[in-house]
Amino acid sequence: MKTPLSSMLLMLVASLFGSFGAACLKSGAERLQFNLVALIKNYYLAAGVGLYVLSSYFFVLGLRHGELSVLYPMVSLGYIWTLFLSRIFFGETFTKTKILGLAFVLFGIILLGAGNR
Repeated sequence: MKTPLSSMLLMLVASLFGSFGAACLKSGAERLQFNLVALIKNYYLAAGVGLYVLSSYFFVLGLRHGELSVLYPMVSLGYIWTLFLSRIFFGETFTKTKILGLAFVLFGIILLGAGNR
């Protein structure tokens, strides 16, 4: 069974939504107060949970018609998106180690994708 491009694109979308979800959860965690009213009004936290649910939806859709061994590693694209989102939203720096890790993740995804063809 070959993995269709549509399944790969769905996994790409899922990883992107998951990364935005992580950024929202971090923002919500920074504003977290342990009382019910403040928790309910923590829109960042709610958005983070909602984006993770949306990410899971696209993840399941992507898995329907493709090979798990090809698609599941694509979830690691979330690490790449998260690296850039943390820079944009939280001012986190790019280090040589982070860039090297990013290169390894991309290389691994490319190898797995090439094994699909």
